Amino acid sequence: MKKHTTERNVTALTSSAALGALAFLTVGTSSAFAATLSYRADVDGTPSAVWAAIGPFCAIKDWLPQVGACIEDGKSPPTRTVVTEDGKAAFVETQTARDDAKYSYSYNFRATPLPVRQYVSTIKVVANGKDTSTVIWSSTYTPEPGKEKDASDGLLAIYEAGLTSIKARLAK
Repeated sequence: MKKHTTERNVTALTSSAALGALAFLTVGTSSAFAATLSYRADVDGTPSAVWAAIGPFCAIKDWLPQVGACIEDGKSPPTRTVVTEDGKAAFVETQTARDDAKYSYSYNFRATPLPVRQYVSTIKVVANGKDTSTVIWSSTYTPEPGKEKDASDGLLAIYEAGLTSIKARLAK
């Protein structure tokens, strides 16, 4: 009987050690933090004029220099496939919200070559004085572990190029 008790104690200790290791691994491998990014540019034009130029979901091909093509699926909500100018990368994005009266839309990535997950972004236009507006491109996302700088640098380069292009196109 003593032998049976010893085996049960060893089994209990082994199970406890396994659960402890599992708990340690779960705590030690928590998911990456959520990050936010926002970039803005003041541009010439009323919000309605700016929105007319950038508001259509696939208008991104007209104002983001890296985009070679944008294909919209025609469904509701729309999904667009944005292909880079060199054809080497594609982003699949679904519009998640749209408010033409407030000059904004939001979308998420369904597929992306960037090291991010749970990406949600909003592009909006707000009044900023007479005949000027501010375009704001913001997002929240989770960078892949160890790729935080790559994610933030990649997104910031896209936002900066896009808003610089919008500003140049709308300059009076």
